[in-house]
Amino acid sequence: MHDALLSVEPYLHGVRIDSFLVKHFRNYTPFRMQRIVRAGAVTIDAAPAVPADRVFRGQRVGVRLIEPPDKLLASEPLPLSVLYEDEWLLVVDKPAGWPCHPVGETHTGTLANAVQHHLDAQSPLPGLLRPGIVHRLDRQTSGTIAVAKEHLAHRRLSIAFQEGRVEKTYLALVEGTLAEESGLIDRPIGRHPRGNTILMSAAPDARNAKPARTRFRLLERFPTATLVEAIPLTGRLHQIRVHFAALGHPIVGDEFYGPFDTIRPSRFDALMSDGLRVTSDEREVPSSEFQVPGEASDMTNQDAPGRHALHAHRLAFAHPITGERIACESPLPFDPGPTA
Repeated sequence: MHDALLSVEPYLHGVRIDSFLVKHFRNYTPFRMQRIVRAGAVTIDAAPAVPADRVFRGQRVGVRLIEPPDKLLASEPLPLSVLYEDEWLLVVDKPAGWPCHPVGETHTGTLANAVQHHLDAQSPLPGLLRPGIVHRLDRQTSGTIAVAKEHLAHRRLSIAFQEGRVEKTYLALVEGTLAEESGLIDRPIGRHPRGNTILMSAAPDARNAKPARTRFRLLERFPTATLVEAIPLTGRLHQIRVHFAALGHPIVGDEFYGPFDTIRPSRFDALMSDGLRVTSDEREVPSSEFQVPGEASDMTNQDAPGRHALHAHRLAFAHPITGERIACESPLPFDPGPTA
């Protein structure tokens, strides 16, 4: 009796049987799948498979999962806000403070850990499904993020992101009063020229700079800050943060990027002294709430609480399997302050 009966997809035509199986069971390594094949637990069109076999379009592969997964994510019952879900994918509302996935010495408390727990509740075997986080948000950035449940949705949605067919809309609170009602920031972004850091720059001396464009629209002006809608037309690291900082209007609460392509000195020095191991995505963030300065307060960036005021408000794309239009929105998690 098979635990699963699979049909070989066209893009996997000609791959080895273990490679085919780890696409479908992403918490299994090729070595573990080879063992399962050698044990006679896999068939191709009802005939016993051997490790050297390759699979071809339309063939039927049966597998008995006689061994458990061997690269499990820790499953954690963290509160997960699901905006959309079906058998192929889900869209969740990531809180500020959660890394997207384990990195460095951080193995728990991430979005991937929370989603793994969510998926384990839907499958007969823990680890049978593995979250495929298709894109990423910085640790301090909150909002909508898509997660694939299976390999084909992951592949197609990844390609859609790479080809710019996914609409991403952010809300950002920036320092100072932005004069323009709308505009396009068209400045290449590359690695910051000072040292081998993860920081980026839109300055002329940025290293390996690539084209970067962000469209923006002013939503509301406050006494010491401006709320804007930002749509990245390219996908550079820290793009929105770097672009608005380059204009002289950094994101309120940004720990790294200062006005006009500057880096806040204390944070840059910490990066250098720590051997470049600490990144903005790995730092502990105490709160997901952010209160913007109003008339009675002139709070500086250094006084801000532990998150920057950037939120992935809307995500829209064609469903990778059905083609249906999917659009998800997350409400603003921080208070933009008094309007007077």
